[in-house]
Amino acid sequence: MTTLSPAASVPFRRIKAVAGRILDAILPPRCPATGALVGVQGTLSPDYWSQLHFIQRPYCDCCGKPFPVATPDTMLCGECLIDPPFYTTARAALAYDDASANLLLKFKYGDKTLLARSFADWMIQTDADSLKSADYFVPVPLHRWRLFKRRYNQSALLSYALSIRTGRIVLPHALRRVKSTESQGHKSKAERQTNIRGAFDILPADQRKLRGKNIVLIDDVLTSGATANECAKVLLASGAKRVDILVLARVVRKV
Repeated sequence: MTTLSPAASVPFRRIKAVAGRILDAILPPRCPATGALVGVQGTLSPDYWSQLHFIQRPYCDCCGKPFPVATPDTMLCGECLIDPPFYTTARAALAYDDASANLLLKFKYGDKTLLARSFADWMIQTDADSLKSADYFVPVPLHRWRLFKRRYNQSALLSYALSIRTGRIVLPHALRRVKSTESQGHKSKAERQTNIRGAFDILPADQRKLRGKNIVLIDDVLTSGATANECAKVLLASGAKRVDILVLARVVRKV
């Protein structure tokens, strides 16, 4: 396979930059949410940006659920104290609301895949610690029939965008969804856990890679945490040392 030398890659980068400017002149970059003109493809207009709600401390040191009042950084919520999850930490960049849901729907179903670049930047700012200690990124998989209909796995796109920025390796097929589950929407927490139980397994070839490693599981949305917790359980049972969860957005229920 032919590779470009550092010297040869300089003209290539210049050609790519010129081509990008020509393309932007023909098809000016627009905000994927509003259609307003922006400076760079895949970025948001200032007005829409101001509608997003980024999650900041204070939040549960385990599941990342925001607290309504100031608390110590190491405080856990009641659910994590009573029924600790299999994962070590879960973090999200955004609260899932009308503004973030609109972006996620365009990303998942509207072919706005360039958004993965911006999303990855936001996710990195959310939880730098688990990313620094990660050995591998593992995306939450889609069942093959859902992947066939959607044509791409949004969690895998986020994983690769994060990989480009951090240098961590993605294991895109380490986790397999072996059971087609019903939609988790409108189910109780107990029903979600039952629905997702036994839905995942590990490829034997990747099981050896997972042993003793720190894994960051990547997904787009965290709702009840049932899917993330089931994935973490399977990864730990396969020998992973630690599993952390990193998502773009999470549902924040008012207390």
